[in-house]
Amino acid sequence: MPATDYQGASSSPSSFGFSILSRRRDQVHSMESTHESPSQEAELESFQRQVADRFQDLAAAHSDELLSIPWIRKLLDTFLCCQEEFRAIVFNHRSHLNKPPMDRYISDFFERSVKALDVCNAIRDGIEQIRLWQKQLEIILCALDNQRSIGEGQIRRAKKALVDLAIAMLDDKDSNANVSSSHRNRSFGRHTAQREQRSFSHFRSLSWSVSRSWSAARQLQAISSNLVAPKTNEISSTNGLNVAVFTMNYVLLFVMWALVAAIPCQDRGLQTHFYVTRHFVWAGPLLNLHERIVEESKKRDRRNASGLLKEIHEIEKCARHMNEITDSVQFPITEERERDLKQRVEEVRVLYQAINNGLDPLERLVREVFHRIVRSRTEGIDSIGRASNHD
Repeated sequence: MPATDYQGASSSPSSFGFSILSRRRDQVHSMESTHESPSQEAELESFQRQVADRFQDLAAAHSDELLSIPWIRKLLDTFLCCQEEFRAIVFNHRSHLNKPPMDRYISDFFERSVKALDVCNAIRDGIEQIRLWQKQLEIILCALDNQRSIGEGQIRRAKKALVDLAIAMLDDKDSNANVSSSHRNRSFGRHTAQREQRSFSHFRSLSWSVSRSWSAARQLQAISSNLVAPKTNEISSTNGLNVAVFTMNYVLLFVMWALVAAIPCQDRGLQTHFYVTRHFVWAGPLLNLHERIVEESKKRDRRNASGLLKEIHEIEKCARHMNEITDSVQFPITEERERDLKQRVEEVRVLYQAINNGLDPLERLVREVFHRIVRSRTEGIDSIGRASNHD
């Protein structure tokens, strides 16, 4: 959905008024609420502003940085920071979260967070898939990089790696169905055995964490289902706490949607709509990012991609260039052709190094997001439960 409410060129996050919370403040008349209002409103408005600032920082990324591994890591860092701040709000106001309508709001949030766990597992599998592709880049480098002279044997080895790479990437695009359900048991909650060398399809069957019928698109739809802005009277009756819950719901939804957009996973689909108005200070940069990512997915060379991650696009480009030059090599190889070949190999080396340096930290962050969601949900339910027992 176009980000029609975004005015990033002329407005900063701090220029948006906190009209929703301010409206609630004007409507509070009880002595109890008046006593609680200043510190609570400052805390809630601070949370809104910090979410806005962090998404504004993400939205400031240049087109070459958007959806790269470093940008995705920054996105996950943003989620972890927002989650930690929200966790503090839940703890500080736990006595209010077991009363209507907040009990429904917080229960819905915890339910959505559980659905996000499957997305994390699917994304981890997508990272493993990228590692398989990276392995083929490594074989190309072993064959052609730092060679005093390049012979037919090295070219044949590089060509075979390119064929294997093309098969692996095509398999990921076209077929997510042929997966053995008996082996779909790996998740962040379990330790796994050391990996063995296997064919691409067999490796996938042993590593897939979600069921054969699982769909990233349907999971995102489930997370976004019934996610609507709180009504004014409920904002007033909850002292604005439901605004914080709504905000965290949207942060969760956007982060999961962006991961699915970037990383290969089952039945991706980017049709999730983001219905939010600029009454929320963070809505502008978030909608701007949504629009930019959707536009990226519509580019001719990205429409059928297995993921919008910048490095995946670079793998496809490098593979295409390497195929073109290795197909044109004739022996004995000329100095000019060897120079061109080494230039292409250098491109592969730079890309391989970027992926090699980025994937492990990225997987650790996805793992941390998974565990943080689990821990925050457990702690939230426990603290709310204890508060109920004290009432």
